[in-house]
Amino acid sequence: MYARSTTLRGDPEAMGDGMAYVHDEVMPAVQQMDGCVGMSMLVDRDAGRCIVTTAWRDEEALRRSADGVRAMRERAGEMFRGTYEVAEWEIAALHRMRETGDGACARVTWTEGDPAGMERWIDAFRMTMIPKMEELPGFCSVSLMADRMTGRAATSVTFESRAAMQQVQDRTTAMRDEFLRSMDRQATEGAEFDVVLAHLRVPKMA
Repeated sequence: MYARSTTLRGDPEAMGDGMAYVHDEVMPAVQQMDGCVGMSMLVDRDAGRCIVTTAWRDEEALRRSADGVRAMRERAGEMFRGTYEVAEWEIAALHRMRETGDGACARVTWTEGDPAGMERWIDAFRMTMIPKMEELPGFCSVSLMADRMTGRAATSVTFESRAAMQQVQDRTTAMRDEFLRSMDRQATEGAEFDVVLAHLRVPKMA
């Protein structure tokens, strides 16, 4: 499975119009494309930041969709009154404990490290981090997206509510930092978002 994430940074006052465009126009169009297996949208309204992720059956489907989504991405940038950046990933792990409901939130962490160590890191993440996350109160799901060529990755951990996410923040931060040190990886950024759309139909992979 593969994914394309588009990070839009715009005017906080334009978030409503931008989110409506993604929900009403982009999602139906993308879901009709061959090989699409869903879409998600994470939003930080105060910062004017939105991450729209589309998932694809294989790398070929990801490539075929590039031309079809380009115009919609440009229009989304206009609706959010800002800029965007695009990244393409392999979905290296995805685990769900429960479905995501209203009020769910996600913490996203971007990391980097030696590309040669990616396979070892992905295996260790599946074996050690996912079982620990299952023990967290309010935990819903986790996804790991990786770029094996560059050594970059993005991990998204979803909780049933912002209160649940904040309740375990110290615990999850300590878990993450210890794991990254053991794998010789570095966190480059972390951010928290509201889960506005959770329509990824990617099967569990860990």
